[in-house]
Amino acid sequence: MQRAALGFRVKSGWATSVLLAGSVRSPELYDSRVIELSDPHDPATRQPYHAAMGKLETDAAKLKRRTHRVDRMAKKAVADLLQRYLGHGYTTRHAGLVVGSQIDPDKIANPHIRAHALEGRLFRTTLETALRSQGVRCSVFTERNAYAEAANILGQSPERTKLAIAELGRSAKGPWRADQKLAALAAWVSLR
Repeated sequence: MQRAALGFRVKSGWATSVLLAGSVRSPELYDSRVIELSDPHDPATRQPYHAAMGKLETDAAKLKRRTHRVDRMAKKAVADLLQRYLGHGYTTRHAGLVVGSQIDPDKIANPHIRAHALEGRLFRTTLETALRSQGVRCSVFTERNAYAEAANILGQSPERTKLAIAELGRSAKGPWRADQKLAALAAWVSLR
């Protein structure tokens, strides 16, 4: 088995996932893909705290059903992902998650913005719980500070870190945009 680490850029209803193998000094891109954290057959699970455009969902039964589905989808997505990598000879014990914000939704007065914050927290914690249930330790980074924090941990400048992440993308078989780069950054830090 080859040691590897996962990185995720968590969004509302889905996440970009990147698997890096190798060492911190010489990370290698193995895979980049999108995983579903919401139920594609139930669009309400993509934004479970939205009742309608600009309105916060307050129906407890609807929220319970939607968040339960999100939990099941995240557990299945993580189990499938880890099983796939295990089948290809990669063992994963660490993951990094990059999120938009870690603000406390209760401190937000605007109901629509609070719905987004609640969803951000839901998808982050659900993914983190699913990973931990599979024995994968997690670190969480906010998008705004991810490069600075990673550069500090890796012992190099943010500019050098950005160049190294861009270089990793040369071997990507698909897109290598901001989400993939942030997921790769989180995986790289998790290789240590």
